[in-house]
Amino acid sequence: MIEPSHLKIMIALHEKGTLTQAADSLCLTQSALSHQIRHLEKKLNVKLWQRCGRRLRLTPAGELLLKTAKKVMPALAQTEQALKAMGEGVEGLLRIGIECFPCNEWLTQVVAQSLQEQPNIDIDIIRQFHFSGIEGLINHHVDLLVTPDTIEHKLLEHHALFDYEQVLVISNKHTLAKQSNVFAEQLQSEVLFTFPIEKPRLDIYQQFLWPAKVQPKGHKQIESLAIMLQMVEYQRGVCVLPEWLADNLSEQYNVKKLRLGEQGIYKTLYAMIKKQDKSIPYINKFIKLGKESAVI
Repeated sequence: MIEPSHLKIMIALHEKGTLTQAADSLCLTQSALSHQIRHLEKKLNVKLWQRCGRRLRLTPAGELLLKTAKKVMPALAQTEQALKAMGEGVEGLLRIGIECFPCNEWLTQVVAQSLQEQPNIDIDIIRQFHFSGIEGLINHHVDLLVTPDTIEHKLLEHHALFDYEQVLVISNKHTLAKQSNVFAEQLQSEVLFTFPIEKPRLDIYQQFLWPAKVQPKGHKQIESLAIMLQMVEYQRGVCVLPEWLADNLSEQYNVKKLRLGEQGIYKTLYAMIKKQDKSIPYINKFIKLGKESAVI
C-alpha cells in the first residue's frame, strides 16, 4: 500500500533533485532514504527514479506517483489542519489564496469582519503558490481564491466581488501631471514598476502597451507597495494601481492618477471556489462580506 510517507519522499526528491538534499529535508539519513525508495520500488514492482550523475530523474511511473502526491498531500494537510482546528474548538478553516497584490487593504478589512462575525472559523492567507492560483484551488492548496483573472473550469465557479478601474500613478511633478489621461506612446520613455507578476498577466501590457506595439524604457518588479510609491514620488518611474487604492495613497504620497487611454481599463475582482464547496456556509459568508466591502 502506498503511504503518505512515500508521497512525501516523491515530492522531496522531485523538489531537491538529489538524495542528500531530499534526505536532509525529510530529516533522514541518505542510506535510510535509499532503503525506503528501494523498498517502495520492490513493493510496486516498478522503477520510479533513474540516476543522471548525482541527480535523479523520474521515470514515467515516478511521474505518475508524483502527480498523485501533489494532489493528495495538500488534501491531507488541509484535513489535518481542519481536524486540529476542531480539536481546538474551531469549527472550520478557510484558506484564502490571493493573486491581487494591491488588495491588502481591502482583504484586511474583510478578514477582520469575517473573524468578528464568524468566531469559530479560522483563516489562513496564502500568497505564494508552487503552481498558479487556479491550480492551487483545484489541488486543494486553498479553499477560496481572490483574483482579477478568471477561467471557465468544470470544477470551479466564480463570484464577482466588485469592479474597478486601473490607472497610471505618476509623481505630481511629472511632465504628464497636467494631463487627465495618458497614451501608450507616452510611456516609451518611462520605467514601469509592477508587482512580481509575469507580463502576460499584467493588464498594462496586455490591454494597453502591446496592442499599441509599445514597450516602456524599463520594467522593474517590486513586491513592496510602499517602496513602489516612493520610487514613483521621486520620479524614478510610474506604476499602475486600482483607482480606489491610488485615491487613498494620493493623500500619503505626492502622486496623482491618470486614466489609461481615452476609455480606461476596467477590471473585476473575483472570488473563485470549487463547486463542491459552494454549500459551505463560512465560504459563502466570506464572499458576501467581500461584496459588501466593495471599494467604489
